[in-house]
Amino acid sequence: MARYTGPSCRLCRRENMELFLKGERCFTDKCAIKRRNYAPGQHGQARVKVSPYGIQLREKQKVRRIYGILEKQFRDYFEKADRMKGVTGENLLFILERRLDNVVYRMGFASSRVQARMFVRQGHFTVNGRRVDIPSFQVKLDDVIALREKSRSVSAILEALEAVVRRGIPQWLELDKDAFCGKVKSLVTREDITTPIQEQLIVELYSK
Repeated sequence: MARYTGPSCRLCRRENMELFLKGERCFTDKCAIKRRNYAPGQHGQARVKVSPYGIQLREKQKVRRIYGILEKQFRDYFEKADRMKGVTGENLLFILERRLDNVVYRMGFASSRVQARMFVRQGHFTVNGRRVDIPSFQVKLDDVIALREKSRSVSAILEALEAVVRRGIPQWLELDKDAFCGKVKSLVTREDITTPIQEQLIVELYSK
């Protein structure tokens, strides 16, 4: 499957915000958005007038890059959200938040979603006692996500757990660091998603 393999910091500069794609580096002075707060490329510092369509497109691209989703899968998520009861834009964000790789990241088992996706694919985690290696797996209320016994010595995971205080854990999740597990204690709400996202712009884009 095709996936972006270029410099992660370039994506943050393109979207003009920290997407936290490189884990702890994003909290240091080495963060590219702090050093060069303008779009990449030869004309990155030029003033560009953006059309309403361009604004909608950038918002969609930003959300795709935050969660590491390819275009086809992102559109599939939107169509699924559109068929669900409730507000389409919020439903889309709820689907993205309930991905297993995102939950692993949110609980603090990984320093970035990219790293969380890799850990899930390598089979380090179980859901309700069953090993799951599908990053797009949708967790449900009361699901228990645990680090496998043989994976509890992985240094990258231990380092991420130590640094989770800096990022914090959403209220809809809980973490037991001593037991290397966490639980989905409530359904995610719009207030739980603090990342600056204007989901209505994505709905308008796909509704054209």
